[in-house]
Amino acid sequence: MELGFLGLGTMGTPMALSLVRAGAPLAVWNRTAAKAEVLRTAGAAVAGSAAEVCRRADVVFLMLADGPAVDAALGRGGSAFAANVGGRIVVHMGTTSPEYSRGLAADVAAAGGRYVEAPVSGSRKPAEAGQLVAMLAGEPGAVAEVGPLLAPVCRQVVECGPVPGALLMKLAVNLYLITMVTGLAEATHFAERQGLDLARFVEVLDAGPMASDVSRVKVAKLVARDFGVQAAIADVLKNNQLVAEAARGAGLASPLLDVCHELYGETLRLGHAAEDMAAVVHAIEERTAALAAADAAPARTRLPSRV
Repeated sequence: MELGFLGLGTMGTPMALSLVRAGAPLAVWNRTAAKAEVLRTAGAAVAGSAAEVCRRADVVFLMLADGPAVDAALGRGGSAFAANVGGRIVVHMGTTSPEYSRGLAADVAAAGGRYVEAPVSGSRKPAEAGQLVAMLAGEPGAVAEVGPLLAPVCRQVVECGPVPGALLMKLAVNLYLITMVTGLAEATHFAERQGLDLARFVEVLDAGPMASDVSRVKVAKLVARDFGVQAAIADVLKNNQLVAEAARGAGLASPLLDVCHELYGETLRLGHAAEDMAAVVHAIEERTAALAAADAAPARTRLPSRV
């Protein structure tokens, strides 16, 4: 079975590398062709177009930025779409709205293909280590075929029923991730501005019941002011918006997420769009500076009211 992989970004490249290093016959494509060279070196076939990958592959994995990128790669809405997806399993691994995925599933089925949602939980480092967690949804037979193919990429695969169950599960997980990392950034800011020894702060956090793989990685980045990207601010803001829209669509409140949306938006406007999500601390610091400026401003002299 030949596999195809479309999208070689921060997550797609290590995922595709895991597949080819495990011996999978893999054809890859990326809009920016230079990013595919590391896959060529590893032994993958680099295609000149997304359509070429689709022609060669029985299963096509998509790790693309958003719905428009998926539509463009597959030729959705045009005459090439049926040729690209017919007779194949299309595996959508990116994060889009559940409604978008539902529509794509219907279009793939109408064109004679099969469709599986397979969003993953984890950032760049787990992707590099083949330690992602995949959530799968779709027709049971297709899900059963795709699950084993993800063994080199994921340490666990969880079936989530029909489409869009996997994407809804991913959004629920993302809600927790976003609020957790934002809280960690605020806690680190608090500790630093209170004059605490940050090494001891990290020691206590890592030894306590709240410690996790995520907290250990992110607190180290916060203390070192290392904002090298694992999950970029712009991508987290996009995911935050998707979760908020899904919550509103179901009539659900999301108060913590709404505050995070404001903070990640502020961080992006401060110029940190391509930095890691830990860089949300910049927005918190900016709010602290605004409080200090307000406290330092002289009080306005109140003029006596005229009678």
